[in-house]
Amino acid sequence: MAQWEAELAAEAQAATAGVTADGGDLAAEWEAMVGGGGSMGERFNMPAGAERILNQDEIDSLLGFDLSEDDYNERSGIRAIINSAMVSYERLPMLEIVFDRLVRLMTTSLRNFTSDNVEVSLDNISSIRFGDYLNSIPLPAILAVFRAEELDNYGLLTVDSNLIYSIVDVLLGGRRGTAALRIEGRPYTTIERVLVQRMVEVVLNDARQAFEPLTAVNFNLDRLETNPRFAAIARPANAAILVKLRIDMEDRGGRIELLLPYATLEPIRKMLLLQFMGEKFGRDNIWESHLATELWTTQMEVRAVLDEQQVPLSRVLNLKVGETIVLNAQADSPVQLRCGQIPLTTGRMGRKGHSIAVRVDTPLALSTKRRLTQMKKK
Repeated sequence: MAQWEAELAAEAQAATAGVTADGGDLAAEWEAMVGGGGSMGERFNMPAGAERILNQDEIDSLLGFDLSEDDYNERSGIRAIINSAMVSYERLPMLEIVFDRLVRLMTTSLRNFTSDNVEVSLDNISSIRFGDYLNSIPLPAILAVFRAEELDNYGLLTVDSNLIYSIVDVLLGGRRGTAALRIEGRPYTTIERVLVQRMVEVVLNDARQAFEPLTAVNFNLDRLETNPRFAAIARPANAAILVKLRIDMEDRGGRIELLLPYATLEPIRKMLLLQFMGEKFGRDNIWESHLATELWTTQMEVRAVLDEQQVPLSRVLNLKVGETIVLNAQADSPVQLRCGQIPLTTGRMGRKGHSIAVRVDTPLALSTKRRLTQMKKK
């Protein structure tokens, strides 16, 4: 800083001697600003020779591009403003129950699959943009694209290299306590891909069972990819749910990441908004008893139809006062009882006291009761 100040002072003196009066005044003013109050470092309370430069961590924190391995949801800066409109997984409470159930199912199924002591743990659940996730996948890895048949959309399952080599080592009889042999820079062999595919099918079957209390959905493996470009199942800006699962097999293990776009979960969004598993049935004993009481006290209009005829419109328009319409009904003809357009039952017409009455001959059909109940609910 002192050297810079000396250079500025020399330039200011040269400018004062060799330029016009206006330029000299400007240089003199600049020299006074720099040197009038001591050195620049002293004016800004900085030691001589020190220069304040932002390091990379501070720049990343300012811009919000600090994508650490386990910190997708704690962002700040510009990235926080961009992602403020993204739906958080915390607004879907049932997802945590589903994924917790998935962890328990995977622990049992992977133990049977590997015949080893397997522990599955849920690292975290977060919301992320699909494009950001593809850019953050550590390669090499195997990406399994699967299809949710009933939801008519796709999902992504990522298996990292540590877990791939661990699974191959376990299934092919590797010794415990020895690190799996890893050869970087080569594609995965057919044997490795087949073994990983079998493990992925086991995980997808567990995912089907985890979602079964909510809705029946089958996850079918579509293809295996090693390049994230070929595993694009959504637009880069689309939001998705990312679930990180840790699989430990004593001294070996790795990580599985399950990504479900919000478009895949949209058909069952109402179910995922439930607060607890029993709420999915939508039953409330108090409301049911109240509804039954109201139905029993509901008044409805019942019509007794003696006869129906179809006549031309011209005859109806030519009817005059005093004309008689003859009905095809006798004293013992059956009378049909209706509620609106729904036929209820039939009966016989008679008299009780000073009122005309109808004696019901047949009971109401079960289908008729259901239709009447639906009409009252509407």
